[in-house]
Amino acid sequence: MRKPFVVASLSLALFAVGCADMTDTQRRTAMGAGAGALGGAAIGAVTGGHAGTGAVIGAGVGALGTYIWSQRMERQRQDMQAVTQGTGVVVTQTPDNQLKLDIPSDISFAVNRADVEPNFRPILDRFAEGLRANPNADVRIIGHTDSTGTDAINNPLSIERAASVRNYLTARGVSGARIYVDGRGSREPIASNNTADGRARNRRVEIYMGERQG
Repeated sequence: MRKPFVVASLSLALFAVGCADMTDTQRRTAMGAGAGALGGAAIGAVTGGHAGTGAVIGAGVGALGTYIWSQRMERQRQDMQAVTQGTGVVVTQTPDNQLKLDIPSDISFAVNRADVEPNFRPILDRFAEGLRANPNADVRIIGHTDSTGTDAINNPLSIERAASVRNYLTARGVSGARIYVDGRGSREPIASNNTADGRARNRRVEIYMGERQG
């Protein structure tokens, strides 16, 4: 049982060495496949199957499950940083190559409201432009609230806010089939709900954009 697992580990190391001469896209795909192979080997060993077979399955899953950071994604990041400068919106590249926009409450939604605020619209307009230019990109929009009020209020409100952003984007030519929305209510705070500033930080919308490998 240990030998195939060691082989899978060695294969992952060889992937890393071989990646030196690859493009960024090729490197991420290879490392995803290598990581998947190692995970598949572990699954095969734990479940009593053959680690080698698990490695093959895992390699396929790893390769298919990665996002790429293309030139289009980099341009989108730069565009969003430019249009959000001074607004408090945080634009980052996540470890798994998604573009993330963290939208604070003071420009996105009024308290207890799900209507897109006027200051938020130019940001979404530019974001929609990038989506229309990148047909391989999908979007996740996650709404959050502070802990004021009950879950019966906060949970649907967070979903309504995410849905409002989706509807704004679809009204500007982005296919709704590419957009996933969810609401987390007050379950995932990023600051203390014991202060007004902390509650304001927790009332937010997070937008994730990931480009699939074409």
